[in-house]
Amino acid sequence: MIYSTEKYQKAAITWRKDYTEDLWSIRIQPEQRLEFQPGQYATLGIEEGGRRVERAYSICSSPCEDQIEFFFELVREGRLTPPLYHLKTSDMVLLRRQAKGVFTLDRGSNRRLHFLVCTVTGVAPYVSMVRTLACEEEAGKKPEIKLVILHAASRSREFAYDRELESLARRYAWFHYIPTVSRLWEDADWRGEVGRAEDVLRKHLDSSGLEPSNTTVYLCGHPQMIENSKGILLRRGFAREAIRQEVYWVPKKEGVHLTRKS
Repeated sequence: MIYSTEKYQKAAITWRKDYTEDLWSIRIQPEQRLEFQPGQYATLGIEEGGRRVERAYSICSSPCEDQIEFFFELVREGRLTPPLYHLKTSDMVLLRRQAKGVFTLDRGSNRRLHFLVCTVTGVAPYVSMVRTLACEEEAGKKPEIKLVILHAASRSREFAYDRELESLARRYAWFHYIPTVSRLWEDADWRGEVGRAEDVLRKHLDSSGLEPSNTTVYLCGHPQMIENSKGILLRRGFAREAIRQEVYWVPKKEGVHLTRKS
């Protein structure tokens, strides 16, 4: 199959980092620069057996970086992550020329506080947002907003970007990072927050002074976390327009996941 050069360009994998047996990141260098906003997603593809397989993935990198970074979780029954998992540096992928998505920072309203809640790979768009704001400050434009990330995982080794985010939180007063682990019995050395995102969401809303009148909330990752958290937020008094969401897959009724990220 010959891909359309109007819709796609080639991109070389320049870097890879594995965190666990099923979580990894890559950076790619496209033929031409991809324009995007922090929080948007790009569509990656490969040609396999005469057919093109593609999926959309949130971008980790900032627009101020030269290369594009992605954070993956291997979905063993998925169409794209299994072949992507076996790719190495210098291998090529296809990249759609246009990034998409409206899961971006709310910088047009009077809500200056931003509460970013996610599970595992759902941190990807938030990494892009934080890196971009850090880039703005280094360029002399101090962000007039505050970001709080609540990042949930079963075990601490799944956080992947925690060291980077903790370092940025120490450096910038406008950013705070809260990782939380739900399977403490599998992570005996963990000394941080404990519980699923929805278990500790209300606690950190209140302790951080995040009120419905001044805060936009973002929910990204596992669909059940998003539904549970949305209910908590609505009961807390948040308006629906102050809650943004990026669902990474839609669970089928029979329990099989159909995902745009697999």
